[in-house]
Amino acid sequence: MAIAPELRAQILRLYQAERWRIGTIASQLHLHRDTVQRVVAQACVMRPDAALRPSQIDAYLPFILETLAKFPTLTASRLHVMVRERGYSGGPDHFRHLVACHRPRPAAEAFLRLRTLPGEQAQVDWGHFGHIVVGQAKRPLMAFVMVLSYSRRIFLRFSLNARMDSFLRAHVLAFAAFGGVARVLLYDNLKSAVLERVDHASGTAIRFNADLLAFAAAHRYEPRPAAVARGNEKGRVERSIRYIRDNFFAARSFTDVDDLNAQALAWCEGDACDRRWPEDDRLTVRQAGQLEQPSLMKLPEHDYPVAERLEVHAGKTPYVRFDLNDYSIPHTHVRRTLTVLADPDRVRVLDGATVLATHSRSWDRRAQIEQEVHVQALVDHKRGARAHRATDRLTQAVPAVADLLQRAAQRGHNLGSITAELSKLLDRYGATPMQAAVAEALARDVPHPNAVRLALERARHADQMPPPVDTPLSERARSLDVTVQAHALDAYDALRPVADPTSVPATDPAADSTDPPDPKDEP
Repeated sequence: MAIAPELRAQILRLYQAERWRIGTIASQLHLHRDTVQRVVAQACVMRPDAALRPSQIDAYLPFILETLAKFPTLTASRLHVMVRERGYSGGPDHFRHLVACHRPRPAAEAFLRLRTLPGEQAQVDWGHFGHIVVGQAKRPLMAFVMVLSYSRRIFLRFSLNARMDSFLRAHVLAFAAFGGVARVLLYDNLKSAVLERVDHASGTAIRFNADLLAFAAAHRYEPRPAAVARGNEKGRVERSIRYIRDNFFAARSFTDVDDLNAQALAWCEGDACDRRWPEDDRLTVRQAGQLEQPSLMKLPEHDYPVAERLEVHAGKTPYVRFDLNDYSIPHTHVRRTLTVLADPDRVRVLDGATVLATHSRSWDRRAQIEQEVHVQALVDHKRGARAHRATDRLTQAVPAVADLLQRAAQRGHNLGSITAELSKLLDRYGATPMQAAVAEALARDVPHPNAVRLALERARHADQMPPPVDTPLSERARSLDVTVQAHALDAYDALRPVADPTSVPATDPAADSTDPPDPKDEP
């Protein structure tokens, strides 16, 4: 708990000048007793006329001071165990307060004021600004911040992730806003910039992100990481993020990320540029930026591709999963590995260099983003496949149906309805009566299911058979009722070996037979 300087001074005044007890000070100032004791112990103050009383720790002070000199960060609890092993009998709480007065304080570190030339350096970092709910998804609200070290110009852009594509896209927008590129970009040790650090005796080896190196090479700047745990090296962007939290984001309302980015752009070009320039209070940041802009490197002639690229596998359904959502594709490309190219506004699905589908990007969760043409094409394909399967079943069971369907097509009849009606008749009457009925309908030159039905009914009345009754079957039972077309057995006869008529067997097979003779063969 941090104690305000005014409250600390009041505690010390009441303790030394007014000679109040610790408990009285705690009750009157509404503080905990340990808080008051800690303030007094850290100040190492005593009442002017208070007589020094001997303490149990006095005999162990040389050992304590020597140990703390060797191990300045040694905890008081561990030190208390070591002192107890040497005969100390005091409690740990009071011992902890006494050790705090004798613990060596680290010397305050001094820092040089870093100065850069115009256009020499820019500092980059991410800032986390909580979360935002989009539909059923809870996404992090990340802020990309780039600051020109000389003029202190700020570029700010919010996104719903901190992936490499968002990182590089924000770079491109920042360069466009500044009108150029700084020669050196200083990064924190984030994964988008530094993948690995290896400390050697001769120095530190750094493995940069390959995508960042390619981007830096295209824009001709040098990526440079800050040292680990040395936030002072990129203090300009650190202070800018704190400035953004206090002067832009606090108590700000927005509808979505696009609205927030529009407000951020207006703020960067307005209030953030109109503030006083730290190097010279006679100038503003805007004026300093105008002086720095000619020193920036020019932008490349061609735009750098910054879309997110991801290999995805399409399953048995015509969708690909990307960033918590499903996007439709043509049904002809299922069971394949495809490529997704995504930016904040759209998602494209490619098969090689061919664009299969283009969708508006959704930041929701478990959403299905479809194109009506993809769904309708699959429905039409399934309907055609079902009709084709029904036709195959009819022609295999009743060969005469093929001629009937051909004549019906020539007269412009609906083959789908004819196939459905004939399938019902086949299920009800069977294949043999159906073949005769179709032949009779064709003989009458009436290629229609009604003629087949009348022929079946006449045959039933002639045979004095009861009317057929439909038996409801499950899908599994229907799938087992498969019509198998018999094949000719001549092919098997061709496989039988043919004996050579010129060859004579060495022995008579009948003579070698040990079976008894058949009584029917005797005269």
